[in-house]
Amino acid sequence: MTGRTTSWGLRLTILVPYLWLMALFLVPFLIVFKISLSQTALAQPPYVPVLDPGGGLAGLKGFLAALSLDSYATLLSDTLYLWSYLKSLEIAAFSTVVLLVIGYPVAYGMARAPRRLQGLLVVLTILPFFTSFLIRVYAWINILQHDGILNQALIWLGAISAPVTWLATDAAVYIGIVYSYFPFMVLPLYAALERQDDRLREAAADLGSPPWKTFWLVTVPLSRSGIVAGTLLCFIPIAGEFVIPDLLGGSSTIMIGQTLWTEFFANRDWPVASAVAVVLLCLLVTPILIFQRHEAGQFDHGR
Repeated sequence: MTGRTTSWGLRLTILVPYLWLMALFLVPFLIVFKISLSQTALAQPPYVPVLDPGGGLAGLKGFLAALSLDSYATLLSDTLYLWSYLKSLEIAAFSTVVLLVIGYPVAYGMARAPRRLQGLLVVLTILPFFTSFLIRVYAWINILQHDGILNQALIWLGAISAPVTWLATDAAVYIGIVYSYFPFMVLPLYAALERQDDRLREAAADLGSPPWKTFWLVTVPLSRSGIVAGTLLCFIPIAGEFVIPDLLGGSSTIMIGQTLWTEFFANRDWPVASAVAVVLLCLLVTPILIFQRHEAGQFDHGR
C-alpha cells in the first residue's frame, strides 16, 4: 500500500509541471496559432472565423474551411517583417556576445572572491531588479541625452570635444540591453564557476600548465553549462524586446517586438500579429531544440 501511494505521488509530481506547461504555454500558443490562420474583420473580436460551439459538426467544418495561411503569406511578401526579424536576431546575437565577454570576468571574480563576500556580490548584481525596469530605461534616456551625464563625463575626461548623439541610435539600444540583461548572464556563469573543484586547477598547475592554458582548457569547458544557460536567458528575451528599442532606439532599430505591437494595437491586425508571434517563437525555440539534441547525443556517446 505504501509503495502504491509512493508511485502515485511520483506520477503526480511529474504530472504537475506538464499540466502547468499545457495550461500556460500550449493552450495560449494554440489560441495564437488559430488567430494567425484567421482573417482581419471589423468585428469583436477583430478576426474571422470564430468557432461557435453550438454550430455542431457543420459549424466545425465551416470553421476549418475558413482558416487560411494569408497572414503568413503577408509576412513573406513584405520585406518589413523580414528586416525586423533579421534586425532582432542581429541585436540579440551581438548583445549576447557582449554580455558574455563582460559577464564572464565578473562572474569569475565573484566565484574566486572570499566566501564571506560572495553573498554581498550576488546581492549587488541583482540590486537593479529592486527598481522598476521601466524606470531604469527612462533613467538611461536622461544619461544618454545630448547634455546628459555620459557626454559630460566624456568631455571632462577629454575623450570627446563636443557632445555625441546617443539617443535614437543602435549604440543606445545596445547599452540599454547590456545593462538590463547583465544579471541574467552573470548569475548562471557564477553558479557554474562557483561549484568547480579547485583541485582540478591545482592539478593542472602541478602538471606544468600555465594559468592562461588552465583557464581555457579547464575552467571554460567546465563552465559550459553556465555559458549556455546565460546565453539562452539573454538571447531569447532580447530577440523579442520592445521597451528598450522603443524608448532608446530610432527608426533604424525597429525590432520584431515593435512590429508586433504595431500590428496588434495600431493596425488592429490580430491575425498578422499572431503570425509574427508564431514565427518568432519558432525561431527562438529552434536553438533550444538543437542544443537539447546535441546534449542528448553527447550523453548517448558517453554511455
